[in-house]
Amino acid sequence: MNGSTIAIIIAFAVYLIMMIGVGIWSSKRTQGADDYFLGSRGLTGPVAALSAQASDMSGWLLMGLPGSVYALGTGQAWIAIGLGLGTIINWLLIAKPLRAYTITNNSITLPEFLGNRYHDDKKILLGVSSVVIVIFFLVYTASALASGGKLFNSVFGIDYHTALVLGAVVILIYTFLGGFLAVCTTDFIQGSLMFLGLLVVPIAAWGFVSGDFSAALTSTGISSEHYLNLMYNGDAPIKIQDILSGLAWGLGYCGMPHILVRFMAIKNEKELKKSSVIAIVWVVISLTAAVIIGIVGRAFLAPVILGEAGAASSESVFIEMIKKVFIENLPLAFIGGVFLCGILAAIMSTADSQLLVCSSAVSSDIYKDILNPDSDDQKILKIGRATTIIIAFIAIFIAWDPNSSIMGLVSDAWAGLGASFGPLVVMSLFWKRTNLPGAVAGLISGAVIVILWDYIPIINGQTIYATTGIYSLLIGFFVSILCIVIVSLLTKAPDESVLADFEKYKNYTE
Repeated sequence: MNGSTIAIIIAFAVYLIMMIGVGIWSSKRTQGADDYFLGSRGLTGPVAALSAQASDMSGWLLMGLPGSVYALGTGQAWIAIGLGLGTIINWLLIAKPLRAYTITNNSITLPEFLGNRYHDDKKILLGVSSVVIVIFFLVYTASALASGGKLFNSVFGIDYHTALVLGAVVILIYTFLGGFLAVCTTDFIQGSLMFLGLLVVPIAAWGFVSGDFSAALTSTGISSEHYLNLMYNGDAPIKIQDILSGLAWGLGYCGMPHILVRFMAIKNEKELKKSSVIAIVWVVISLTAAVIIGIVGRAFLAPVILGEAGAASSESVFIEMIKKVFIENLPLAFIGGVFLCGILAAIMSTADSQLLVCSSAVSSDIYKDILNPDSDDQKILKIGRATTIIIAFIAIFIAWDPNSSIMGLVSDAWAGLGASFGPLVVMSLFWKRTNLPGAVAGLISGAVIVILWDYIPIINGQTIYATTGIYSLLIGFFVSILCIVIVSLLTKAPDESVLADFEKYKNYTE
């Protein structure tokens, strides 16, 4: 084992011990289910902002997106544009109303909010929404764990499966101990580390690009003119459905339980305004930097072409850049290790949030609210922690294939959650006439459309997505809205008590 490897191991060890320490500290402040799942609504602006964005972006930001841009060029940036717009809209239009409504109807999870919003005494909406969360978040968590496996495999040469389990165990420890507070505190640290790496690494790599940048790109077998053009995918003109599908990623934001729960947990409106500014600035800079990493990486790593002739996957472009800059070109292996920890931070910040949301869906929404309403707080806390472990093991199983695509797994999960919950959250906050049958119809239709579109061979033995190239979220989102509106108008109007709650939320002031 050489000195560089030892320095990187030390950096990883310090980082992982720090995260576990946060979990132990948070466990002493976690007394019940409300603390474990929502941190007693005490998040400050900076913590809420970086926690929401770090848990959102995951290893996808540092591996999936740069890998797509590396492989096909800036035409893949339409996804980043869509996500940037979605983030802005989510913080400016959804955060404040959702926080106010969940305070007035005393909800600590998204399914509980929806059940309370429509006075769903039979728990139909609560049960359906909890099942949808568990299904799609298992896939989402698997994508994060797969990112961790690829990171450890690429950096240390550790067997992918061993690396997968190692990363999952660390995430489990601090999530199990500290719950929501541990997750948000570690996400704040991780979001800061991710941001630093996104800014420094591409600038450092650019300084080592030798000769003509366009010539370096061309040497990898792609036209620099097309590669740097938003209207091309590789050397082929981009299709309108590719642009619309990329922009459609932004629709998913208002349906992401692990992001929305941060809005619910912010301490007060003053902190909410502060967090919205921080979050928007963070995401715009970070998405831009991730695209630049893919572009600079293509030239910087030339003549090696990732993904070919046994080379690392294109989704490892950021990892390979760090290794080449700080280990091969500069004697700064420990600094390189710190930036590699930024990738681990991105992975962990999403996996922990996803584990917690799945855990709350099972323990709080299904067990407490549906199966055993009289259960005490400590019992729910124990079940929540046990569920966290079980879900982690299932996610490991899903991610067991080392060839699984981070981008593909995230795309599927994002579409399922965005199409299911996004339209319903929007209509619940802004259309008083929405009723329980309409809510159930919208939730189910969004999930079903995504599953049919992405997974079921319907047209000549192919899925609809493979045939059309249209992202399922784009279709599922608007089908869900139509179902909500049509079913709500065709069925009985909401009761006066439901309407009174809506007016109470609209008039809420701190």
